[in-house]
Amino acid sequence: MSGKGLADHLREIEFDPRMIGMVAALAVIWLGFDGLSGGAFLTPRNLWNLLVQSASISVMACGMVLVIVTRNIDLSVGSMLGFVGMVVGLIQVRLLPELWGFEHPATWIVSLVAAVALGGVIGLLQGALIAWLAIPSFIVTLGGLLVWRGAAWWVTQGQTVAPMDSRFRPLGGGIEGAIGTSASWAIGLVICAIIAVGSVVARRRRRRFGFSLRPLWADLVIAALGCGIVVATVMVANAYALPAGIARRLTEARGQVWPEGGLVIGHGLAVPVLLALAVGVAITFLATRLRFGRYVFAIGGNPEAAQLSGVNTRKVVMLVYGLMGALVGISACIATARLNAATNSAGALDELYVIAAAVIGGTSLAGGVGTIAGAMLGALVMQSLQSGMVLIGVDTPLQNIVVGLVLVVAVWLDGLYRKRLG
Repeated sequence: MSGKGLADHLREIEFDPRMIGMVAALAVIWLGFDGLSGGAFLTPRNLWNLLVQSASISVMACGMVLVIVTRNIDLSVGSMLGFVGMVVGLIQVRLLPELWGFEHPATWIVSLVAAVALGGVIGLLQGALIAWLAIPSFIVTLGGLLVWRGAAWWVTQGQTVAPMDSRFRPLGGGIEGAIGTSASWAIGLVICAIIAVGSVVARRRRRRFGFSLRPLWADLVIAALGCGIVVATVMVANAYALPAGIARRLTEARGQVWPEGGLVIGHGLAVPVLLALAVGVAITFLATRLRFGRYVFAIGGNPEAAQLSGVNTRKVVMLVYGLMGALVGISACIATARLNAATNSAGALDELYVIAAAVIGGTSLAGGVGTIAGAMLGALVMQSLQSGMVLIGVDTPLQNIVVGLVLVVAVWLDGLYRKRLG
C-alpha cells in the first residue's frame, strides 16, 4: 500500500487524471480573472451568464466528440449554425405568420423541429460525401464552412431578422428563460437522487458481472462531489436576483403584496443550461450504453478491424455527422433565442471553440478516445477564458490569439499523454 503513488490511486478509482487537470485549470482561470477584475468574475450574475453562454458550445461539443472519435473533423459547425439560425428566423418572422399569425403557441415547436431536421439533413449530406465518396472530412467540412456561411447571407440577403417568438426566446436564457428558485431546487434534488441511485445500480451491475469494483469510499466521494456541484450550481443560480421592477411585477401578478423593503427573487437555473445538460446525458447514454456508441469507438480505435467485424463503418460515420448536424440545429435555436435575432454572422469561429472544447476535454485527435463530460467541461473552460478576457478589457484579436494558443497546447498535451500511456 505504501508503494502506491497518486497515479496508482487514480487508476484504482478509475478517475481520468486529465479531468483533474481540467478542474484545476478551471479553478486557476476563475480565481485569476476574479483577482484581475476586482472580484467581478466570481459573482452570481457573471457565473449565471457564463453557464448560459457555454450552453450552445457545449451542445455542439457533444457531437464533435463522436466526430473526432471516428478520426474525422467538422469545420463547418459555426457556419451551419449561422445558416440554420437564419432559416429559423425566416420561419418565425415571415413564413409561419402568414400561415397562422404571430405568437402562435406552436411556432416555437415548429421552429425547433425545423432547425434539428435541417441541421440533421446537412450533416447527413456531408457525412455521405465523407463516408461513401471517400472525400476527406477536412475538405468536405472546410467547403461546408464556406458554403453555409454564404448560404446564411443568401437567405435574407444579409438582413437581420427579429424579433423572435416570445415562447421561443426562453431557449436562449435571460429573464424569460429562468425557471425560478423553487423549480431549480426541485430539479437539483432530482439530479442528486439520480446520481445516488445510479452509483448504487452501477456498483451492483459490476459485481453481478464479475468486474472489478472501486473502493466503496471512492464511489461515495464521487457521488458526493457530483451532488455538491449540483447544489452549488443551484445556489449560484438562485443567488442571482431579478431586477427589482420585474420582481415586483411578478409578485403582483401572483396576487401578492409587494413589501415596503422590497423582495429578492432569484433567477434560478436557465433553460439553455438544462437543455445542454439533457443533451449531454443523452449523448453519454448513446456513446456508452448503446450498440451505436460501441461502433463509433470501435471505428476510432481500428477502422479496418471494425469493418472486418461486420460494422457498417460508412453508415455509422454518416449517422455521426447527421447527429452532429442535429445538435447544431439545437445550438442554433439557443444562439438565436439568446440574441432575439437571426444574423448571418452568428456562429462565427464557433468551430474553433467546439473543437477546442472537445480536445481540451480529453478527446484524442488520433481517434478512439473521448468523453462527453470532458467536452462539456472543456466548453466551460473555453467560455471562461473568453468571458474573463472580455471582463478585463482584452481586445478581440488578442482573445483569438489566446484561444488559438490554448488549442495548440491542448493538442500537444494530448500527444504527450498518449505517448506516456503507450
